[in-house]
Amino acid sequence: MEIRTFNPDDQQAVIALWQDCDLLVHWNNPAQDIERKLAVDPDLFLVGCVGGEIIASVMGGYDGHRGWVNYLAVAPGSHRTGYGRRIMSAVEELLLARGCPKVNLQVRNSNTSVISFYESLGYTVDEVVGMGKRIAPPDQSF
Repeated sequence: MEIRTFNPDDQQAVIALWQDCDLLVHWNNPAQDIERKLAVDPDLFLVGCVGGEIIASVMGGYDGHRGWVNYLAVAPGSHRTGYGRRIMSAVEELLLARGCPKVNLQVRNSNTSVISFYESLGYTVDEVVGMGKRIAPPDQSF
């Protein structure tokens, strides 16, 4: 698998990958999420390709305190190949190079197989409550 930075021509393939991996929820607009990511640290948005086809993605972020991982996806037909581990390692290396000491991510409680995957990479469940608040309408374009 070749890992490289996302480019705008990848958008349709990445959104299709996210759909195949059930990452999309009705309140998130994936095209808008990509647009927002490209405005902030676009070099932390990676895709993995095999034979020219995008089969993996990850969005990393760093706010100067903690790193974050979003939209990790590996095509269902490519699970258990090491691709998820490789693309996570790539984004972790980029975050570490920026001085990031810790990476956070969120997984839905019901997604037990993904929780097991992250545990195999050394992630642990933090004893915290994840909270969020949408402050912009879902259709707002910023």
